Amino acid sequence: MAQTVSQDDFQSVVVDSDGVVLVDFYAEWCGPCQGMLPVVEDLATNGPNGLTVVKVNIDEAPEIASEYGVMSIPTFKVFKGGEVVAEAMGGGKSKEDMLAMVSEFLE
Repeated sequence: MAQTVSQDDFQSVVVDSDGVVLVDFYAEWCGPCQGMLPVVEDLATNGPNGLTVVKVNIDEAPEIASEYGVMSIPTFKVFKGGEVVAEAMGGGKSKEDMLAMVSEFLE
């Protein structure tokens, strides 16, 4: 299951991570976000080694969303070495789409 991170632990879980972290910026009321939930949870449970999947509820952590320029949801950002190295917006993405986005950053 994907861990939900807050303002308090975003730095330690995402930015300071040694691996690749896929961050799902979402909200409970967002239909496309809910549609992506099975894909996000599948990646969190069955994704490749070295990939961590976390979620940020933009209603509960608006500072993080603002800091990383999240203008619409769902937004997915891939972090490596504390930096955003890839991003995608919108729902309707398959597990394969998401894997393609992260795979080049996995060692």
